[in-house]
Amino acid sequence: MNKHVHVSGVGGVGMNAIAQLLAQDGCQVTGSDRFLDQGVELPVFGMLRKSGVKMVPQDGSALTRETDALVISTAVEADNPERLQAKKLGVVEKHRAEVLAEFTRRGPLAAIAGTSGKTSCTGWLGWTLSACGMEPNVVNGGGILGWKSSQSPGNVLWNDPGNWWVAEVDESDRSLLKFDPEVALINTLTADHHSLDDTIDLFREFAGRVKRAIVCGPGVKKYLSGVDAEFIEVSKSLPVTLPGAHNEWNAAAVLAMAEACGCDRDEALRGIRCFRGVERRLELCSAEGAGPKVYDDYAHNPEKIGAAIRAVQPEKGRLTVLWRPHGFAPLKQNFSAFAYAFAGALRSQDRVLILPVFYAGGTAPTGINSGDLVERLKGRGCQAELLQTYPVTWKGGEADVLLVMGARDPQLPVFAQKAGQGFSSS
Repeated sequence: MNKHVHVSGVGGVGMNAIAQLLAQDGCQVTGSDRFLDQGVELPVFGMLRKSGVKMVPQDGSALTRETDALVISTAVEADNPERLQAKKLGVVEKHRAEVLAEFTRRGPLAAIAGTSGKTSCTGWLGWTLSACGMEPNVVNGGGILGWKSSQSPGNVLWNDPGNWWVAEVDESDRSLLKFDPEVALINTLTADHHSLDDTIDLFREFAGRVKRAIVCGPGVKKYLSGVDAEFIEVSKSLPVTLPGAHNEWNAAAVLAMAEACGCDRDEALRGIRCFRGVERRLELCSAEGAGPKVYDDYAHNPEKIGAAIRAVQPEKGRLTVLWRPHGFAPLKQNFSAFAYAFAGALRSQDRVLILPVFYAGGTAPTGINSGDLVERLKGRGCQAELLQTYPVTWKGGEADVLLVMGARDPQLPVFAQKAGQGFSSS
């Protein structure tokens, strides 16, 4: 009989990827999500059902004494009914990174790490290795636009498990330390989920787990002393069609990683240049051609916010940014840096609309909220406005741009797609 594995919070990109892997590997997979319990039918739920995942309520009823494992993420609280039921029944609990690490040990791993650019570079490298005929296994934090369809989220590619694995590894919960890569990319090192000193210590420890080679973004190598792996430093950007200077540096890093994995340089370049991007990474949601442009981006930390704004600012016209903070703790921890990022990137004609902090349950620290950031930005001369809910309309001129940004809230891409389809561009 196939193993029964239950995946909690399966609506999240990282968790739905694990569910897909387990189903491909022949497991009986059930999945639950709080949004499903709230009557919100996210598109990914239907895709998971088509891949063989049975969707169930998040109340613990799916777990029995015959369940082999409960897979969770760091975001699943200790009092979640499924965790309580698993403890009661003696069901093994595994973190999603632990499960992914088990898969990646079947073949050589190209791990993508760093505080920015992981999802774009993971998708880009997976696409490039595929274009070079290497048939990799790919697990990404966002759907790859060339692979995404109405049938598939596009964030997982399953081939022979003994082939190369390309996977995004996460520093926010230190779970990157569960992996033992053959080669790795450490693209950037900045304060985000941890202080800069703690971030450096964490990535130095990760670098010590890399077997052969580490591709480093500009300025990264100096933090990684005492590591035995070969260092390959990216010192020159690579021009590409995707918007933003950061994508030119991402492309250069992907080229170095592809060569480290054994790709021919010219073949890798051809693959890199036909890559269309990853969902919610400056994804163009409006039609090509005339009219206002609408972009959707996952930017949630100060560095990414500044890079996204600068990448899409129109030469003529106005930029409107709609952003939602993804948690109370990150907003409080990076409050000054958020203000600096917006004020440093927005021009006098641009404006920012900020939604309330996204809250999905659990402990919510008080003291700092979206209104506080709006007032800080106004004090720095920005056109800033607090919204209580999503706008019903957005009216933009021919040369204007709407940039929707933020993490975790599944309604952000829904709003961006509706705006891009023209519900308010007249």
